[in-house]
Amino acid sequence: MDTGKIRIKDIAKRAGVSAGTVDRVLHNRPNVSPKALEKVKKALAEVDYKPNMYASALAYNKSYTFYSLIPKHESEAYWEEVEEGAQSACDRYRDFNISNKVLYYNRFSPETFAKLMNEVLKQEPDGVIIVPSQIDTTRRFTDMMHERNIPFILLDSFMPDLKPLAFFGQDSFASGYFAARMLMMMAPKEKEIMLMKQMRNGNVASKQQENRETGFRHYMRDHFPSVTINEVNLPLDEKREEYDKILDTFFKSHPAVHHCITFNSKAHLVGEYLQRANMRNVQIMGYDMVPKNAECVRQGSISFLIAQHGYMQGYECIESLFNAIVLKKEVDPVNYMPIELLTRENIDYYRRKNIG
Repeated sequence: MDTGKIRIKDIAKRAGVSAGTVDRVLHNRPNVSPKALEKVKKALAEVDYKPNMYASALAYNKSYTFYSLIPKHESEAYWEEVEEGAQSACDRYRDFNISNKVLYYNRFSPETFAKLMNEVLKQEPDGVIIVPSQIDTTRRFTDMMHERNIPFILLDSFMPDLKPLAFFGQDSFASGYFAARMLMMMAPKEKEIMLMKQMRNGNVASKQQENRETGFRHYMRDHFPSVTINEVNLPLDEKREEYDKILDTFFKSHPAVHHCITFNSKAHLVGEYLQRANMRNVQIMGYDMVPKNAECVRQGSISFLIAQHGYMQGYECIESLFNAIVLKKEVDPVNYMPIELLTRENIDYYRRKNIG
């Protein structure tokens, strides 16, 4: 029998019960006798009935509130892409009364993460998307969510010990290793390169950036052990003039440096400096197709960007919560984003909204 065309009245006829009884069984409603329940279950098994989960969820007429806890960010940053993707998924499933409330924490302050997580848990959300803070701080709240049966997704930094419903992000170590390989294809004879960071109290913003750097240094140690890696810190939240002073000093004291890499989304800080200083003999490799980075690629001061599909990550986080919570479907626990290399030749063909 074609299960795609099976109707409730067909099942009712096979089971010898009313269509209303079948409807109550399919939607787990009360007032069904054990005998009638057994007849309907037998009929469903005989025709291998697959319920229309979308129709069932719509008929349930419930609303679902998700919360996303992400780092505080400025406009035209990577996290803005993530937010846009999440909102697009909510728009797609708006008939199911889904909403996503976004809260922002200071990535260098576990205290702000803890404060906001406490606020989230008070709201008894249906699901949560988390960009993790320090693992011990994050674990305290993920343990609470497990106790309360609140599904949560980890975004950006994978911490499998926390046992999330799913993870979305790149394989950070592999990404850093790949970045080193691509960089040294351009610079096989260089004696030194520049690594631009943005740190506070000696720490970068995320575990993801740390893992990228680990992969990068692993490749360099194995294949180019004699190359000197010069670190430059462009402190967070400084003015352009301050960055210019730091970069002026660095390049004057390191005239042999012609290649720079960074593992955050701020490659444009160096790219724009190079354009203002008319330094065309230095090339940069960075992350994330945010507008300022893309423009530097078009202008030639950034050679390569590694894209990690922030929009897709935001979209698919919401979609996974929807599938797991609303449709009661299993979701893939580990979802690595593709590692894609963008250049001047292909950047305008990059599709950030390539959702099926």
